[in-house]
Amino acid sequence: MNDFPATAPHWLGLNDRVCVVTGAAGGIGTEVARQLLGAGARVALLDLDGAQAARALDTLGAPPERAIALGCDVSSEASVQAAAEAVRRQLGPAQVLVNNAGALYAGALLELPIERWNQLLAVNLGGYLLCAQQFGRQMREQGGGSMVHVGSVSGSVPQPFSGAYSVSKAGVAMLSRLLAVELAESRIRSNLVSPAMIRTPMSEGIYAQDAVRTLRERIVPAGRIGTPADIAQAVLFLASDQAAYVNGQEILVDGGLTQTWLGLIPRPGFQKEDAAAPAAVQA
Repeated sequence: MNDFPATAPHWLGLNDRVCVVTGAAGGIGTEVARQLLGAGARVALLDLDGAQAARALDTLGAPPERAIALGCDVSSEASVQAAAEAVRRQLGPAQVLVNNAGALYAGALLELPIERWNQLLAVNLGGYLLCAQQFGRQMREQGGGSMVHVGSVSGSVPQPFSGAYSVSKAGVAMLSRLLAVELAESRIRSNLVSPAMIRTPMSEGIYAQDAVRTLRERIVPAGRIGTPADIAQAVLFLASDQAAYVNGQEILVDGGLTQTWLGLIPRPGFQKEDAAAPAAVQA
């Protein structure tokens, strides 16, 4: 049984704040909820699969006055509105929103049915807006709050044959910045966390292949694949008062991966073995 004190002070200053996490039944969402509870927050776990959200909540061991689980289709305005009302009724008005719900479908753009394109954008981008609208209004009533959106490195680096995924995450990045500007007068901050190569139940099939896992680990400067905890720690920082002067920004949580691109391109004379060789001496 985890210990989630309601009043013990925590350095993040999230004690008793009402925090909403979407996509909370997934690896990253559940870990974000876990760490928020550990920081003293009250947490609403929202997921399309309400039963899965309830099971995730059971694993956290939080008492009912500290956390609730709700089914919510973030692509439906009516569903998001109902979830927002339930959060207000059971925990109080939201003060933190973690937009994390998402979908990923494989597909080449020239063959991608427009229905599939629209379906993914409705979840990954439209869903973020709907949640920002509903819970942002509650934050405005409280005099401020914080939104943290989970994006992806593929929002700035194209991820081919993944349908609308990269486009949706690029849209999330701009949405976060726009929210930061428009909501500043209401003292609501909006920031983005962009992961790369995180091992979750959704991606487990990839990492089950030893050769693939080894190759991925080799190209990441950190020498390992990321975990949901790596993402959750960045999310909690941005959600907290410790990041009170951080707004409209993006934190890449990728183990340094995005800094390696030029180093992967063959450049005779400018590679590791060339740098290690003694310089030529002119006579």
